[in-house]
Amino acid sequence: EVQLVESGGGSVEAGGSLRLSCAAAGVSCRYKYTGWFRQAPGKEREGVAAIYVSGGGTSSPIYADSVKGRFTISRDNAKNTMYLQMNSLKPEDTAMYYCAAENGGGRWNDRWAYNYWGQGTQVTVS
Repeated sequence: EVQLVESGGGSVEAGGSLRLSCAAAGVSCRYKYTGWFRQAPGKEREGVAAIYVSGGGTSSPIYADSVKGRFTISRDNAKNTMYLQMNSLKPEDTAMYYCAAENGGGRWNDRWAYNYWGQGTQVTVS
C-alpha cells in the first residue's frame, strides 16, 4: 500500500522560510517524477517542483518559474522522504501543498499523470 504523508506546513510572515516533508511508503522508484504541487482556494492545482530520475538513475530538480531561486526540492532515499525547502516566502505562496508520486509518463507538472497523493499540508504567508 502506498502512503504519502506531508508535514511542515504552518503560518509565516512574508520573507520567512518553511521546510515541508513528504514521508513515502510503498512508492515505486521506477517512475520518472516525484513532485510537489499546491492549490490555493479557487485556483487549479499547480506544479511547484519535481525530481526527475533519468533512465540511468541520475536525478535532477525541476521548478516552476514562480518559485525558482526560492524553493529547493530534495530527497533522502535512506529515509524515503522528499523535502521542499521554501525561502523568501510571499503571500502568493499561500496554498495547500501536496506531494505526488509515480508519474506515469506525463509532464512533471501534469496533476493527472501522478498515481498517488498525500493529504496536504497548509502553508499560509502573511
